[in-house]
Amino acid sequence: MRPLLFALVALFATLHLTAADALEIYFLDTEGGAATLFVTPAKESILVDTGNPGGRDSKRILDAITAAGVKQIDYLITTHYHIDHFGGMAEIAKEMPVKALYDNGVIEGGRDKPTKEYSLAPVDKRVVINPGDELPLKQAEGAPKISLKCICTRQQPMAAPAGAKPNPLENPKRKAVDSSDNANSVVLILTVGDFRMYLGGDVTWNTEEKIVSPVNVAGTVDVYQCTHHGLDVSNNPVLLSALKPTVAVMMNGTEKGCGPETVATLRDCKSIQNIWQIHKSLRADSAAVNTQPEFIANMDKACANNFIKLTLAPDGKYFTVAIPATKAEKKYDVVAK
Repeated sequence: MRPLLFALVALFATLHLTAADALEIYFLDTEGGAATLFVTPAKESILVDTGNPGGRDSKRILDAITAAGVKQIDYLITTHYHIDHFGGMAEIAKEMPVKALYDNGVIEGGRDKPTKEYSLAPVDKRVVINPGDELPLKQAEGAPKISLKCICTRQQPMAAPAGAKPNPLENPKRKAVDSSDNANSVVLILTVGDFRMYLGGDVTWNTEEKIVSPVNVAGTVDVYQCTHHGLDVSNNPVLLSALKPTVAVMMNGTEKGCGPETVATLRDCKSIQNIWQIHKSLRADSAAVNTQPEFIANMDKACANNFIKLTLAPDGKYFTVAIPATKAEKKYDVVAK
């Protein structure tokens, strides 16, 4: 009996260590808004966007944070000032400590602005984020190096890093100038060892081109969080062609996102193995735009707000994407960049 007990204790310790050393990413259901939670190998928490106001989305986010074993939000990033991306922030800050809030500050002449509740929310520190800024994340002993960098914001890409590849384009397709705050979105690259992920908020078509041409400041990635919920005013094919992601995750709603042009772009991108969706599109054209059912977290309008979870192995060599509620799961190798 004693050897069996020792074996069980050792197994639990091993499982606990593995969980502690893994990077975890939660793509949360905010019904067509956006909220992505990261728990780093050093157990710091990063929340990018906070969904809509009204209590529903903030409760979902807080529940996920608590379930992930997080007691505070170390870094909260608001990509831009549209209510479906920052609406839950003040509600969350009342319930849980927020150590640092990163956003675009006051944009002179900007059409879209934060609410009074957002501006007065209790946070320890507010930081205006700029192109090239990197969050001061803790490094976990023995884990691959982690970084989260702003590569573009307020329509200004960061300076091209050493070794960035020239990417001149001939007669690229451009769309109407976007005067909304979508174009000002904070664009992020998360790096853990060789693993890389792109998050672009709602940044729009013409700004996406500036990120990868005439020089590609983003590089290539393993995971692409579909920009702007998968709407066709974003997700420029030149961006996808430059990023070469293995997996795409779409934060869409039942009627929002999953644009036919975007879906065609994702399907035409040869590097993408699978597209995961937070919702099944229930529009009239849904049969043409939805991914395979096993990669959709929520199938009905009255859904259980299932999330999608990505777990990067402690050694950074592979990652899994899963829908815990449905037991769907798939493993992908990290492609060294």
